[in-house]
Formats: sequence, C-alpha cells, structure tokens
Amino acid sequence: MAPSSFKELDYGMTPLGELTLRRREVLSLDGIEVFEVKLDGQFLMSSLVNDAEIALATFALPLLAYTACDVLVGGLGLGYTPKAALDSGNVRSVTVIEYLARVIDWHRRGLVPLARQLTDDPRCSLIQGDFFATIDPPTTDHVRERPGDDTQLTSDRFHAILLDIDHSPQCLLQPSHAAFYTPTGLRRLTDRLHPGGIFALWSADPPEGAFVDGLESAFSSVQVHESKFYNPLLNEDDVNYIFVARLD
Repeated sequence: MAPSSFKELDYGMTPLGELTLRRREVLSLDGIEVFEVKLDGQFLMSSLVNDAEIALATFALPLLAYTACDVLVGGLGLGYTPKAALDSGNVRSVTVIEYLARVIDWHRRGLVPLARQLTDDPRCSLIQGDFFATIDPPTTDHVRERPGDDTQLTSDRFHAILLDIDHSPQCLLQPSHAAFYTPTGLRRLTDRLHPGGIFALWSADPPEGAFVDGLESAFSSVQVHESKFYNPLLNEDDVNYIFVARLD
C-alpha cells in the first residue's frame, strides 16, 4: 500500500527507546489518513487497526451492574480504549495511566485523531506514570527507579480496570511487569476493584495456561474472547484476545 504523503509528527527518545508518531495517506484505501506509532523502529500500533482496543472496553463494561462506573485504563496509545469507555452509557469517569509522557503530549497537542474527544471530556483524566507500580505500590524499602512510581489516583478502587500495555502476559515491554501477571500480582489487583468489578486485558497472543489459572485463582469468573478483524496493513484476517475477569 503505497502512501501518497508521509509526515513524521513527533520523534524522541523515551525510557523504552526511540518513539515515533507518523501520519500517512494510503492510496489503496481511498487516501485514508493513517496514524502510526513505532518503538525502536518496530511497528507498535495504527489508527487503521483498532478493533481489539475498542473491544477491550465493549466486552467488559456492559457486564458491570453499576450505572455510574469509574474506569481505570492502563495504556493510552492512540486513545481508542478510553474513548470506547467514555462512549459506554454506564461510565462516570475514565482515568488513564500512560508510562510515556510523549504519548500524553500527542493528545494534549492534538496530534492524534481522538485527542480532543479525550482532553475536552471532563470525565477523562490522563496521568503520566507506571501503571504497575501504581496498582501495586512498592514497599518503603523498595528503591524507586521508574518514573511514575509516585502516581496518585483520585480513588483507591474502580469498577473496571482495562489493561493494554504489554503485547501479552508472555511478551512484555519491560521485565519488571512480570510480577503483575503472577497469581500473587493478580490477587493484589482485586484490592483495586469494587465488588462486582471487572478486570479486562488485551493480548496479541492466545490464552496461556498459567496466566488463566492465575486469573481463576483471583477472580470469581474468567472469560476469553476472540476479537477477529481484517487487517488491511497485512491484507489478511487477524485475531487478538480479550480476557475478562469478574470479582464477586
């Protein structure tokens, strides 16, 4: 798919490596404008492929029994998960924790398609910090080495927590995330949920036994949904996975 135009909107070094935001038009798709993110030269996400990011919210939030829900989202990206959460009729607030300050800056500067829909909505808050350290704060004798370890949330508990940071529980952006996906880490996560709350996770990889077992040990019920979609970037069908766990 040859582009008719190409523009680099932002580039910079981050704690995870070189981060690039670019925009291009795809002639083979009637000149549609596509926003793409690359990390250390590797393709990370595209505005053209967002079905599973939206499904992370649409699979989870209708299951909540509450009519005024507070939602925590781990990972901002191009904003499709928090936007889908805001569009849900039962959501009162959406708090997004994003590790990379540049990603939040893209939204505040209006560089990405959903920027204004998030930053102009009073229900939505964007926080720069480490989701994993915020959910499970380090003990007093732990050396704080990561930015965002001191992130303060306005609430201790949420009705739903939606997570889209790592590629999967087996393929992590940082080794320090691994503890979260253990049975102990998942049980600690439940302390951040109201009774009847939902934890939902996006994964590029299919379910793996040890992680599913950990979810089932911490939550009352666990479902794994397939999010199937056509990927025009690859010209083929693709599938991602949404884990949805409920707490009684």
